[in-house]
Amino acid sequence: MARKKKKKSYSLRHKCMNRARRLQSARHWIPKYPGKNLVKGYKNHFGVDWLRAITELQLLGVNLDPSYVANLKQSLENHTKARKCKKEDQMVDAFDAYSNETFAYIAGYTPADVPYGITWEEMNSDIT
Repeated sequence: MARKKKKKSYSLRHKCMNRARRLQSARHWIPKYPGKNLVKGYKNHFGVDWLRAITELQLLGVNLDPSYVANLKQSLENHTKARKCKKEDQMVDAFDAYSNETFAYIAGYTPADVPYGITWEEMNSDIT
């Protein structure tokens, strides 16, 4: 009778740490880091975002190039703005799917495939 293999736990302990434990662990991890980009390595190893990685490395006394930090923050800000604009565009496109030149909102279609809903005149009129 074959023995069942014990399943390995794939949860990584270093990705579930709070800040205090990360800082304590990072003191030993930083000297052993073999890569070129310490911020990226810290981010990936501990499962944090870019800004948190920068902040925690600075708390540990790691000297980071100020221009690198500024460029990274600007890049993250631009990325956030682009995502926000894309989301707004998607919302406008979704609204356009339920409207046309006659109807501000198309509630549905009759069996003859004629739209019905709220017209632009009804939408713009003052109802008191």
